[in-house]
Amino acid sequence: MFRTAISKAYRTPSLVTAAAMSRGSANRSVNSVIARRWYSDKTEAAAEKKETSDKASETTESTPISAEEFEKVKKASTEKDAKLKELKDAYLRSLADAENIRNRSKTEVENTKVFAIQKFAKDLLDTVDILELALKHVPKEHLADKVTNKSLVDLFEGVDMTRGSLLRTLERHGIESFDPIDKPYDPNTSHALYQAPIPGKTPGTVFSVEKRGYILKGRVLRSAQVGVVLDPSGN
Repeated sequence: MFRTAISKAYRTPSLVTAAAMSRGSANRSVNSVIARRWYSDKTEAAAEKKETSDKASETTESTPISAEEFEKVKKASTEKDAKLKELKDAYLRSLADAENIRNRSKTEVENTKVFAIQKFAKDLLDTVDILELALKHVPKEHLADKVTNKSLVDLFEGVDMTRGSLLRTLERHGIESFDPIDKPYDPNTSHALYQAPIPGKTPGTVFSVEKRGYILKGRVLRSAQVGVVLDPSGN
């Protein structure tokens, strides 16, 4: 009879469903307990970690620095600032030196281009001197009679035109002539060939120019060769 009752009970759907629901409820209860325990453990661990961190922070903040340590830190900071200033000054000096080198190199290159013709120009000045000397020694009275001395006049004009063309060519390349006649003698631009007392002339002035001087881009290419008025008193 007992077996028959149990068999009937298990064959009855309502009883089986009730048993299954009972087991599911028990399982959910166990899972709920486990979940609450795990969350509680996690919360306690986080609280302990925060408390430990706060204690460490309080310990660090409350630890006083001795005067000796403070002086060491201050000294190290001062030395660092001094080193930084030194490096900055060295850097600025390096920049200035580099800029000066660039400017100097640029100037040297420009001067090389400008004064490249200096030697050639000096040699060419001898030709100008010869032409001027030839014109200087032609008597003016012979030039006045253009009918009788037509050939001489034509030759004079041709030489003068050649000299003028040569001077203009030199000017196009930055070479200019200067004549210091009746000006105070300047040893930087003129070379005194002789001295003589000249009545009516101021001592120390130029009264004669044998060869004119020439300047190339502000630099004396050739000094003028002159005669200077001598002071009779010897001063």
